[in-house]
Amino acid sequence: MAKTFGASIQTVYNTLQDLANKDQQGFVSPVEFNRFAQVAQLNIFNGLFDELKDVKKLSRSGFDPSRDKSRFKRIQEDLAAFSTKATLPKVSGVFNVSNATSPMARIISMATAGSILLDQSTKKPIEICYDEEKIERILISNLSSPTEEFPIALVSEDIHVFPTSINKIEVRYYKYPEGRTSTGVRTATMPTYTEGGTSTDFELPEHYVSDLVYEIGKMIGINLRDTDIVNYTGQEMTARKQAETY
Repeated sequence: MAKTFGASIQTVYNTLQDLANKDQQGFVSPVEFNRFAQVAQLNIFNGLFDELKDVKKLSRSGFDPSRDKSRFKRIQEDLAAFSTKATLPKVSGVFNVSNATSPMARIISMATAGSILLDQSTKKPIEICYDEEKIERILISNLSSPTEEFPIALVSEDIHVFPTSINKIEVRYYKYPEGRTSTGVRTATMPTYTEGGTSTDFELPEHYVSDLVYEIGKMIGINLRDTDIVNYTGQEMTARKQAETY
């Protein structure tokens, strides 16, 4: 699989500088830019989940193009880059999400931490519930009370798993976006532009450069037009690739 590079923070910054000059908004300082960069990336990331719901409806109605042209497929692929998992031990009766390997944004699925026995996994899927009232009804019911074969989890600030005999779980989740180095390596450092130094790129893929320019520009107060963003972003990306070639 080809290495994934994040959206270049240099490209986003240079584009905003050019657009600010064009709009006579003055100089965009690195400090001002960095103040909005992380928020912009998070806004776009969260917006993908809302867009996925809308596109899913179109897909079911047959209005979303198929295969590589499918917007539904492309959003799924982009979000897949943020999918990871963590094994959480029970501490003081609960499973603390802060023990996850990366900051947890949204839970995808959950299972007991089993093993492989005779080529069969002993893991059991855990039903996820966010409603405390519903959990109370389940726990007092003789028919639906959770068992080790059919466990259930209440997700709140921490994760509570029933029955309480389960001591370790595996959580598959979407992590919050962070940063990437110029060589495409993931880093816990948030996207930061450093003038004349080492910057940290966005973790969002390269094709989100225009979205990031628009989002940050909107926060700074630059009057942006789609054609300007596309033109200036294209120029910056071309210049960057030419510089990498030589």
